[in-house]
Amino acid sequence: MGTSPSRAEIGAVSGFILRLLRESIPSPQTALAERLAVDLGTLQGWESGRRPLGNVRTIDLLHLRRTLAALGAEATLFAWLDAAMDADRILTAVLRPPGQPAEHPLATWVQSREAAHLVAWAVRSITPPALRTLAARPRRGPTPAGPQLAATDRTTFFTHLRRTAENDDGSEEAGLLLRRQSLYLLSYDPAPDADAWAEQALRTMRPALALRAYTPRWIEARTAATVAARQGDPTLLHDFVQALAGDEHSELANLAYWAYWLGSMPPTQPNDGFLHRPDPAAWNPVHLFQQLVGSLHEAPGTVDLYVHSLHTLIRLHPWLLMADPAAARHLRERAVRLLDARLLSPVSRRDLESVHYRLQQPN
Repeated sequence: MGTSPSRAEIGAVSGFILRLLRESIPSPQTALAERLAVDLGTLQGWESGRRPLGNVRTIDLLHLRRTLAALGAEATLFAWLDAAMDADRILTAVLRPPGQPAEHPLATWVQSREAAHLVAWAVRSITPPALRTLAARPRRGPTPAGPQLAATDRTTFFTHLRRTAENDDGSEEAGLLLRRQSLYLLSYDPAPDADAWAEQALRTMRPALALRAYTPRWIEARTAATVAARQGDPTLLHDFVQALAGDEHSELANLAYWAYWLGSMPPTQPNDGFLHRPDPAAWNPVHLFQQLVGSLHEAPGTVDLYVHSLHTLIRLHPWLLMADPAAARHLRERAVRLLDARLLSPVSRRDLESVHYRLQQPN
C-alpha cells in the first residue's frame, strides 16, 4: 500500500494505531466492525489509511474510542491515536503539491514528541520505543510492521520539507515555529546530502546562539544546538548549556520545553508563547524528573543538556529525590558511570557532581 502526494488527506499513521488498538483487544476486523455497526470495508479503510480517521465525524470517532475502551483495548494507545492524527496532518501538509496553499500544522501548533516520532515511523520506519512491543506482535501473512508510505512519497516528504524550511525567513513567530519544527524533522532525512544541507541551514540560525539572555529566538538557538549535536558536533550544545546557566528565564524556558516534549504538561500550545512566560506550576515536576532520568542517554552533547536540565529541576525542587526513590537510585547509578566515563563538558560535569552529592545525602 502507498499514498500519493496528490491525495487530499493521509491516514496511514492513525490507521495503523487503530489497528494496534484492535489487535490489543484482540479482535478480528469482522467482529469489531459489527460491534461498531459499520461495514467491514469502512473499518478496513480506516486501518489502511484509505479513509483517514481525521475525516471521521467527531461523534463517530468518539463512539469508536469508547467502544475500543469498553472492549479492553490497550489504554496507553489512545494518546498515541491523537498524536497519530497530528502526524497524518503533517504528512498531508508536507506532501501537498506546490501551489496548494493551506495553513501549515508545523506553523500553527507545537508538535508533541509522539507526533514527531510517528512521522519518523512513517517516513523512516523508525518505530517509537514505546510501541516496539505492540508493533512487533506476530501477525498472519505478510503484513506491515508500521505505517506504510510509498518510497516516492518518503523522498518527496523530505524534498518538500526542505523547500518549506528554505522559503520561510523565520522573521515572524509562526515562521520561526515552522522553520525549527521542519529542521527537526529533516534530521531524519537519509539523503546523502542531508548533513550538508542541515549545516547550511544551521548557519542561518547561528546568530541566535550568540544571544546570552532570553529572547523569542531562544528556542531557535536550542533547536540549532540540538540538531548539530545529533549530527555529531556537540560544540554548539556545550555553548548553549553554558549560556543557560547564566539566565534564569532561559533555565525555566528549557524546563518548560522539556515538560511539553516529554508529556509533563498537556500538548495544547499553538505557538512558543509558553516559553516567553514559563510557569513551573504548569508542569508536573515528578513526571518531568522521571522522564528526564529515563530518557538520559550518552549521545555527545545531548547528555550535557539532560544533565544540566536535571540539575536545574532538582535545584528548584530538592524534594524530588525523595518523591521517587527508584528514579533517584537509577540517576545515582547513571551519574557514577557518566562521571567515570568523562563524557561531559566542564559545566555539565560540575552540575552532575552537585546532583551526585545530593543523591549521596541521607533523606
